[in-house]
Amino acid sequence: MAQTISRSDSRGRVKPLRRRTRELPWPANLYQTAVGKKYVMAITGIGLLGFVVAHMIGNLHIYQSPLEINEYGEALRDLGGDLIPRTFLLWLLRVGLAGMFVIHIHSAYSLARMSETSNERYERKQDYIAANFASRTMRWTGPIILLYLFFHLADLTWGWWLGDTYLRGDVYHNVVESMNSVPIAIIYVVANVALAVHIYHGTWSLFQSLGINNPHYNAARRGFAVGISAMILAGNLSFPILVQVGVIDEDDRTTPPAGSVEHEAIAPLSATTVLEVRS
Repeated sequence: MAQTISRSDSRGRVKPLRRRTRELPWPANLYQTAVGKKYVMAITGIGLLGFVVAHMIGNLHIYQSPLEINEYGEALRDLGGDLIPRTFLLWLLRVGLAGMFVIHIHSAYSLARMSETSNERYERKQDYIAANFASRTMRWTGPIILLYLFFHLADLTWGWWLGDTYLRGDVYHNVVESMNSVPIAIIYVVANVALAVHIYHGTWSLFQSLGINNPHYNAARRGFAVGISAMILAGNLSFPILVQVGVIDEDDRTTPPAGSVEHEAIAPLSATTVLEVRS
């Protein structure tokens, strides 16, 4: 059901603050309401949060060995095994994530516009005294994350910034080569701090959007929001920082880089077979 917020003019007549839009069929019409948009933003936020956590945990394979992180990247491209075409399921997941990201942004933007329109009736600026730092900066951390996502894909997925030094399929080499650059490492640090702030406030807010808001367990809500954002921040910051200090490097690398003759010789083998050969 479409919402219409009204106000009175100088003659006492009621005028709508927002023009009533044509109501869509059910259940699409739920998204035309503020409550519906909040539900959609919360649900898509849960999906995106799950991806961020899974992505961060998967990247921790870099601490095992170059072989492990490269095999992890290869496993993502081989999702579904021989039952479906190679990379089909991976691209399906990418399209789904992109869709959730677009819907999440649209619902957040729509809610912000609805709030700004409603505030016009009071003819004053918003009062931020009761708002915390995270909620005030959501409008900034969101665009930063969007720009960071494009940069991250261009850097380590498409190899635009690495140029000739980019080795397709060699995740370990590309991460080390990229984050050895101080400016790029700083970009990753700043972007992941913004991501953690966004996740903290978003995680705290989504419970309220879903109707889970009670003084008896609000402390647990806040603890969960702090814990999940701190875990993601620590995990993601460890990559650029440890590359910069030399903990992650290619000096003692025992597995051949992607594209080399030695790599092509062992590429058809599974990770287990390679480990058995090396042992």
